[in-house]
Amino acid sequence: MTAAPEHAPTMARTTLRDRLAPYAPFLLVPALAVAGFLAVQNPASWLTLTVSGLAMGMMIFIMASGLTLVFGLMDVINFGHGAFVSVGAFVGISVLLALGQMTGAPSLGLNLLAVLAAVLAAMAATATMGWAFEKVIVKPVYGNHLSQILVTMGGLIIAEQLIIVLWGPEEIYFTRPETLKGALTFGDAAIEKYRLVAVGVGLVVFAAMRFVLRRTKIGLIVRAGVQNGEMVAALGYRLRLVFVGVFIAGSALAGLGGVMWGLYQEVITAHMGNQAMILIFIVVIIGGLGSVEGCFVGALLVGLLQNYIAFVEPKLALISNIALMVAILMWRPMGMIPVVKAK
Repeated sequence: MTAAPEHAPTMARTTLRDRLAPYAPFLLVPALAVAGFLAVQNPASWLTLTVSGLAMGMMIFIMASGLTLVFGLMDVINFGHGAFVSVGAFVGISVLLALGQMTGAPSLGLNLLAVLAAVLAAMAATATMGWAFEKVIVKPVYGNHLSQILVTMGGLIIAEQLIIVLWGPEEIYFTRPETLKGALTFGDAAIEKYRLVAVGVGLVVFAAMRFVLRRTKIGLIVRAGVQNGEMVAALGYRLRLVFVGVFIAGSALAGLGGVMWGLYQEVITAHMGNQAMILIFIVVIIGGLGSVEGCFVGALLVGLLQNYIAFVEPKLALISNIALMVAILMWRPMGMIPVVKAK
């Protein structure tokens, strides 16, 4: 008669653990911030590193968010995604350079209008490029991962060479708009203005994606297509059009990310998208294929960890992201917040 009471607490603890498990990935970001504070041991330096890491993470998220949906919905391994980042950066920065009077004016409104024009031009260019890329390169190799890797990598190389033809082989250096230069001081901490803007843009993009995916009909179709594409098609929805729309949207987001990343570094090169693909794939993998929330958390972890490690032990910064990926996949082999597909 005493067996049931003895086992009851264990069952309750197991149930509580199961209920808290889905929220564990979201606790990693504040936990890492606390660990960073203990490692840095300087509040001003910690604040500067944290904001910088969040800004870096937000920009990686913008670049990676489109790719994670393409992975999850279309089952396409697109190594050419970096081409959209590079093209977006070159188109956007070219617009900014052409609007030199607006970017050089000491007016926040004019500066933001110039940046908005650059972003819209970059997103339009990469969205159009994404449509053509999907139609010509990706469509013939649906369902064949090896062919996808080969042809999309070829598409990336071609895009990089076209950038060199159009803009030249040299790196393009530039400065940010006038009111986005410099830093704000909080006590002994100095936080660059642009990094605050990057954090804000990243939060807006994340909130917009969550709203579209969870509160709209097209978002419902996309999420259902990620989990069970055959069922969605059987219900009469034209999943092929959804595929194309997601690919175009992902390409446009990569273009936005390219502009933000270029402004972050204040230099653009034809190979910048290819170089960013390492971080993008790490974020997509540890977040869970098809998961926007996982991509968001993974990007923040990558940005924060790299900044903390580079400050505390610079020699380990190069392997910090690989170590993070190994640790996450040992904990959750399918990523932090995987999208479970119907069988």
